[in-house]
Amino acid sequence: MRQWEKATWASGQTEQAVIQQVGRILARRIIQLTPLDGRVWILAGKGHNGDDARAAHPHLSGRDVVLTNITDPVAGLAEFSQGLRGHPRPEWIVDALFGIGLDRPLDADWRKLIDAINGCGIPALAVDVPSGVNADTGQTEGAAIKAALTLTLGAPKKGLLEAAEFVGRLEVAAEIGLAPCPVEAELNWTLAEEFAGLPPRRDCAGNKGDYGHAAIVAGSLGYHGAAVLTARGAQRAHPGLVTVFPQPNVYVPVAGQLEAVMVHPWRAGGPLPKNCTSILIGPGLAAQDLPETMMKEMRALWRTSPLAMVVDASALDWLEPVPAPVEAVRVITPHPGEAGRLLRCTASQVQAARMASLRALSKRFSNCWVVLKGHQTLAGRSTGEVFVNSSGNPWLAQGGSGDLLGGYLAGLLAQPAWRKDPLLAARYAVWQHGAAADHLTETQPNWTVEDLAQWLGRIRQS
Repeated sequence: MRQWEKATWASGQTEQAVIQQVGRILARRIIQLTPLDGRVWILAGKGHNGDDARAAHPHLSGRDVVLTNITDPVAGLAEFSQGLRGHPRPEWIVDALFGIGLDRPLDADWRKLIDAINGCGIPALAVDVPSGVNADTGQTEGAAIKAALTLTLGAPKKGLLEAAEFVGRLEVAAEIGLAPCPVEAELNWTLAEEFAGLPPRRDCAGNKGDYGHAAIVAGSLGYHGAAVLTARGAQRAHPGLVTVFPQPNVYVPVAGQLEAVMVHPWRAGGPLPKNCTSILIGPGLAAQDLPETMMKEMRALWRTSPLAMVVDASALDWLEPVPAPVEAVRVITPHPGEAGRLLRCTASQVQAARMASLRALSKRFSNCWVVLKGHQTLAGRSTGEVFVNSSGNPWLAQGGSGDLLGGYLAGLLAQPAWRKDPLLAARYAVWQHGAAADHLTETQPNWTVEDLAQWLGRIRQS
């Protein structure tokens, strides 16, 4: 960010112009978050972070805005405590006390003020970084605001990806008036507008044979719903055909819930459809009586099949570190616990080094593409760019959510246009999955995974 800002000032753009642009963007986000006539309390420090928030004030017409400039923490705490006794209660606090320049521990008086803000029960919107978070490391300087939402400016700061407890939902205001960015990084934030024009247009004379055939090996006794959800996820990606191969003892409940999807009981040595273009193995294969031949066949497919292949859930534990065909698409989609088993470490160790874990997983399993699920899902492989997903929320943490994502990704990869760029397909699948959850959380707070299946793939990028 400092290099980017330096290049901007050298181009002739002024700091004041950027601050005014940030103020307009911040005001728009505040207006989206608050009802008409809702009260907003801006806590602004003396630096540029405070200037950004002060620049938003004139653009908040229709909102009851209280602006408190704080340079001394003792006086600030007294004013804050007095303000809490006022009415109406603020809808949001805007935290603009400290920005990315903070590089020293906060003294006891600042810590008391921050503790009071955190304890008041009013959600905080942090401008650029939550006050007290070191933007480089993610560590706190003795104390930090626990924001519900952080609107960071230009691009995410590395420390924000390590401080979810304080950052809350991370959003990026990318177009703040800076010059073209002069630097690149291997870790990249995903913006919705990157998916403009997707999914690809289809030829008006096309037929289902042009759009691939996704095969899904999923579902066992006690876990048949996973096969159904995975199939519905694949359907939302619109491949030409979908076939599910559940265990024979759950064929009836799986087939009974699917209409356009073909369902055949899995048989050892049974052939895949001749026109199959992608295969997903794993969801709902958690029963104790699975045949050993299923695991052997999956490993053989990984080693030899030219098909695009997605391995998820229980089948991840069947993987072996063996080569796969160089040109064949291979994707694994572990959550942190599964990643830890594959790397022979704990989920906590994976979470403490997510990017390194993704790289290690890909390197171990034939340079495959990896979707490392969780808060800010990562997509990439052993070398090259890694992308951080920007959509989604904690309500995705429910059974069946990952099954939908795996099916959706397999449905995309069944199609020739998507197979040309597996990383784009993975990023798009993860983003659509999270964006559907965000839409549902805003409009239907008690949504279920079945509702998610209805919205998957329907979110417009802008």
